Amino acid sequence: MEVKRFLIKESRRFIRGMTLALAVLVTALCFVGCGEKDDDNQATIPPFDSSQPVEISDFTPKEGSVGQRLIIYGKNFGNDTEIIHVFIGGKEAKVIGVTGDAIYCIVPEKAFAGNIEIRIGDGENPVVAAAASSFAYQRKMVTSTLFGYRNERDDQPNGNYADFSQATLFKNDSWMKFDPQNPNHLYIAFDGAELSLIDLQEERFSRVLAKGSNFDRVRSVDFTLDGQYMIIANDQEGTEDPSTVIVPRQNNFMSGQQVLTRYRQCNGGSIHPINGELYFNSYEKGQFYRFDLANAQYFGGTLGVKDYEELFKIQDVNWEFNIRIHPSGNYAYIVVVNQHYILRSDYNWNTKKFTPAYLVCGESRASGYLDAVGSAARLNRPYQGVFVKNPEYAGRQDEYDFYFTDCNNHCIRILTPDGLVSTFAGRGSTSLNTDVWGYVEGDLRLETRFRDPTGLAYDESTNTFYVGDKNNRRIRKIAMEDTGEETEEETEEGTGE
Repeated sequence: MEVKRFLIKESRRFIRGMTLALAVLVTALCFVGCGEKDDDNQATIPPFDSSQPVEISDFTPKEGSVGQRLIIYGKNFGNDTEIIHVFIGGKEAKVIGVTGDAIYCIVPEKAFAGNIEIRIGDGENPVVAAAASSFAYQRKMVTSTLFGYRNERDDQPNGNYADFSQATLFKNDSWMKFDPQNPNHLYIAFDGAELSLIDLQEERFSRVLAKGSNFDRVRSVDFTLDGQYMIIANDQEGTEDPSTVIVPRQNNFMSGQQVLTRYRQCNGGSIHPINGELYFNSYEKGQFYRFDLANAQYFGGTLGVKDYEELFKIQDVNWEFNIRIHPSGNYAYIVVVNQHYILRSDYNWNTKKFTPAYLVCGESRASGYLDAVGSAARLNRPYQGVFVKNPEYAGRQDEYDFYFTDCNNHCIRILTPDGLVSTFAGRGSTSLNTDVWGYVEGDLRLETRFRDPTGLAYDESTNTFYVGDKNNRRIRKIAMEDTGEETEEETEEGTGE
């Protein structure tokens, strides 16, 4: 399902779901209040009668996805949720209330078949009823975990390299980038640690480069236009320290690194997708630099501090930011991490340089959480972003939305070309507790929780997002529910057939 269409449908479904949830709550409160006779001699809800059949007469809504609230109507449901089991498509649903002639439940994930079955009673011989028609289950994008874990003491091995079932992650901010020549290779840079490789095909997590003589704090990675060289942005204090490093593809980027540019406190580097020049920054005074890779002799030797030029400054001092260039090359977003806003810089195709930046969303030094347009929106430590083509924009000058991690808001946000900021995933499951952070999977807005996400990558071919969920010590995945090959078998197991 295309991203934009999915978001619109989910927003509408979310509103419907909240309305239904309120109805369920009111009914549940009524059920609690009416479970026994009160002083007004109100009639009790009759208990389940095992000598009588259970009947399903109807259910609503007729279609939906995981997390959808569902009401099943019928007879002889009783008043005890502990003895009621509902299966949808062979998957057991969570029962949240019963009123004798109505059961309230939540549609489970992967309920693809959609057939509805109720089992009521204790012991091995429950009374069973099935609906005459099926629930039309719709696949949706959900959050899951690729690998990693965090134990109660948070003392799991740091950076343990193994298959996904054993691998653990560094406790650092992360930056992700796909290899342009291998869609199964996802590189992940850990700030202050090293560069690692996630092999999605082999399901392996391995080290590529450890910090050493040419870099101390790897902040981001990108690739030259031919894909033969990786560019590493390095964050060190000295003016003669490497700010960007280039590594050849030979030996899988594991050796042969050379210094490209030298200056202090570089937070990120990005290659222009059309003309190929390198843009990078300095935290020192918010400098925005340009380096012409096409004219650089980067195949041997090192380069000095005067081989690049400063285009502009975005603020005064200590502005931590990274540069994300639009696929067309027409503009770049400047994500200001520690000051909670995003700027835009337009590209001059005649001079082949970016022009001074202007505000797109958020406000300098004003952290917060608010979905809104432009400077009215509030962010809290935005980190990495990716451009995602939106099919609803076909024919427009700009067909891309910008998805970015909002670290201290524990979510993934969307910035449209018109400057509207909305929330894509995270901050869900408020029924569990009042926290907006945590480790919860499932529906992107109703259930999913992150804990300080930073890294973000997007695979356009599969419409899949990968998230570096820092303080959950995991790599999370946002994708369409997988129907899998075992659906029919699982259905039979779930229904006991």
